[in-house]
Amino acid sequence: MNWSTTAFIFPGQGSQQVGMGKDFAEAYPIAKATFEEADSLMVFSLSAMMFEGDETALAQTVNTQPAMYINSVAILRVLQSLNPSATPAVVAGHSLGEITAVTASGALAFADGVRLVQERARLMQSAGEANPGGMAAILNLPIDALERVCQQASEATGKPVVIANDNCPGQIVISGDNEALEHAMALAKEAGAKRALKLNVSTANHSPLMASAEGAFSKKVGDTPFTTPALPVYANLTATPLHDAGAIQEELANQLTRRVRWTESIQAMRQAGIQTFVEIGSKDVLSGLMKRIDAEATVYTVNSVASLKAFLAL
Repeated sequence: MNWSTTAFIFPGQGSQQVGMGKDFAEAYPIAKATFEEADSLMVFSLSAMMFEGDETALAQTVNTQPAMYINSVAILRVLQSLNPSATPAVVAGHSLGEITAVTASGALAFADGVRLVQERARLMQSAGEANPGGMAAILNLPIDALERVCQQASEATGKPVVIANDNCPGQIVISGDNEALEHAMALAKEAGAKRALKLNVSTANHSPLMASAEGAFSKKVGDTPFTTPALPVYANLTATPLHDAGAIQEELANQLTRRVRWTESIQAMRQAGIQTFVEIGSKDVLSGLMKRIDAEATVYTVNSVASLKAFLAL
């Protein structure tokens, strides 16, 4: 493995599943200790919910976001304990996964990350309850056409709907008020979208409906200690590398209401010489997106003990 041309990437909300992390906790003491530390910080056994809990409870934002963060960090710690040379050239994470990437870069301590993610999740769930909305995946409609669709739907309803995630060519997620979202979905189909699929979420992430959470979260970010990252972190909002603590704080503080530029981030890393991407966390959502963004890139997924062993054997 050529680590100088390798990126670690971390998934966000939506990749959670009951059972995540259990095999790592059972097989590796460092993973078990990571889950136990997180449980003590959160003052309840999130790990029990992750390993053997109820799918509906785990899918609640206040539980999903910490679970995704903790699980990815636990897997990363196992990987790097077994192969201390496993240091990538750059890191990136999708939405919530960006905080995991910042931790992987060395700029954010795990305990501080748990507290930050827990507050992010609480604020976003609260904002979703105060300003109900939703999200939808739009398939096979160019992003410029979808931007026009969102503008038309917002103007017609007087309510916001925006592009939230540019996931990959052919898959873009929009987010906003439910009425505007439904209108945008209909307009997208009229404009030629192959499908418009409402997502099973109760919050309009990366939209103006998260504005009520952004101020308080920005303060939490400002109160959280960050240090200079040892590795560049590719930013969701700009698709450019972040090299200092101040830039990371600014990125995270503004992330809740703005677009995740994932396609551009992957393309920028490729242009910078990254050839291999290793997804670390539950499921393989980012690996699937990678095939649509750049089929020539090499992609590995580390989401189980078996997949970790296979990766280490390369």
